[in-house]
Amino acid sequence: MAARTSRLPAFYKISIPERRAAIAEATGVPVEEMASCLAGGGLLSEVADKFVENVLGTYALPYGVVLNLRINGHDYVAPMVVEEPSVVAAASSAAKIVRSGGGFTAETDAPIMISQIQLYEVADREAGRAALLAHQEELLAMARYAVPGLVERGGGPTGLEIRTLGDDMLVVHVLVDCRDAMGANLVNTIAEALGDRVAELGGGKLGLRILSNLCDHRMIRVRCCVPAEALATDDLPGEEVIAGILNASRFAEVDPYRAATHNKGIMNGIDAVVIATGNDWRAVEAGAHAYAARGGTYGPLAVWRRAEYEGRPALEGRLELPMALGTVGGTLRVHPAARLSLQMLQITSAQELAMVAASVGLASNLAAIRALATDGIQRGHMALHARSVALAAGAEGPEVEHVATLIVEARDITLEAASRALRALRANPHLSAGLSVG
Repeated sequence: MAARTSRLPAFYKISIPERRAAIAEATGVPVEEMASCLAGGGLLSEVADKFVENVLGTYALPYGVVLNLRINGHDYVAPMVVEEPSVVAAASSAAKIVRSGGGFTAETDAPIMISQIQLYEVADREAGRAALLAHQEELLAMARYAVPGLVERGGGPTGLEIRTLGDDMLVVHVLVDCRDAMGANLVNTIAEALGDRVAELGGGKLGLRILSNLCDHRMIRVRCCVPAEALATDDLPGEEVIAGILNASRFAEVDPYRAATHNKGIMNGIDAVVIATGNDWRAVEAGAHAYAARGGTYGPLAVWRRAEYEGRPALEGRLELPMALGTVGGTLRVHPAARLSLQMLQITSAQELAMVAASVGLASNLAAIRALATDGIQRGHMALHARSVALAAGAEGPEVEHVATLIVEARDITLEAASRALRALRANPHLSAGLSVG
């Protein structure tokens, strides 16, 4: 079930042990388990050596949580693994804004993946196509035989699609319900099992046998409706903010250069959840961007429109993309932090996980375009980036926040300015935000 609450005000102000205790209370994950799983990046070098080749060690990234997230009437504390400053804070802030309009609503298709079998140098494509369709039940039976465990779990092959490409190519798609698995190994197994028979029936040479990461039978759709007043800033009323966001959406809809950055903001949120849960973020990225270009021109995955919420002016956002995630198998079996993430989310299926990831993506998009339409992206982003600069200058403990504040107020977020501020702070520890770094 969903977390008891994801509303934890002033969470960023408390210490890491206090945050762990608060999340333990919110999700039911024991605080000791949280501390143990996340120690040192959550993965021992000896375990990492079994993941990939030529291992020297592990490379840790920050593990944070999105708060305020409400989806289909349930609260979630969503884990994010990301190195970019402001991403976690921005997603949490936007989720809080969306919450004022009832939160996100999300839906998914069945977890269908595509197993591709390529034939080339096909002498008669129409005859080949007809033969393959005539033997569809035989091929599906072979496919089911190749993955008995999946069939036992209620999944397995559900149908065939046949495509003609180029002058001499047939491609057979075996559609496979992968249940709670991402499905790569399953659909690859099916492709290998059917390859020779498909070539015999289709009358061509057997080519590639592999899954497709454009899993457009496995779509996720997320919507939110935000009252205008929830979008207002200190300087701009909500309706003006809506006008700015609509302009940003339209810009992305007509310009692929802008759409690429628009979608990057969405993937900031999605990728971070995907990585935290031990899933394949490269596959998700590939499918998302391929889908964004499905019409022949690259476009935005999310769009924004005027709407009404309880009779008041509002902003509606809609996100649609393919996404294949798993909650069983692969990295999840051996990475303690990935298992912790799923435990924290309290989800019941891979489809529910995909809805969470997509909702965080739409929140990230809203945060980015709201910032662009009001203060500009740099103000908040650089303020958080200042902490990293302070750390790079050698600041420790409480010095980090002091130095970050100094260089932000001086509008000089550089390593040199941070070094000057740190030297001045250490020379006179009583100085703080009013100190000049020039």
